[in-house]
Amino acid sequence: MTSILHGPFSAALAPPRLLLSVMGGSVSAGFPSPAEDWVEDRADLNQRYVQHPEATFFFRVCGDSMTSMRPERSIPNNAMLIVDRAREARHDNIVVAILDDEFTVKRLYRRGNKLALIAENLAYPPIVLNEGQELSVWGVVTAWIVEPQ
Repeated sequence: MTSILHGPFSAALAPPRLLLSVMGGSVSAGFPSPAEDWVEDRADLNQRYVQHPEATFFFRVCGDSMTSMRPERSIPNNAMLIVDRAREARHDNIVVAILDDEFTVKRLYRRGNKLALIAENLAYPPIVLNEGQELSVWGVVTAWIVEPQ
């Protein structure tokens, strides 16, 4: 199954600040450890993940073409993408592109005159542009959110 994107959904032009607690220390994923009873800092996710609010959109991924054995590069089915249209797309960026009038999410390969879209899932071959194919990089993926199942 290839990745199909649902969206874009616009980010708010002036989102209200929502300061969430950032706890001191770390959380154990193995054996339980005593909880720390203090808040170390406050963070606003809009400030952290949205640099250009007027050019930031959200997409929902449907498909497995961006899943990988490398967790830091894996975008699973149903993840929410944060996409910034103001960023310049560069080689190796994950981008939302329009290829032949359809949205897709892939890693951008750009070296010299060669241009391709690469899936993270090795079951999908690279999309190498052929003569007459139209590709438009719509925006750069800046982060993704994986919601618990």
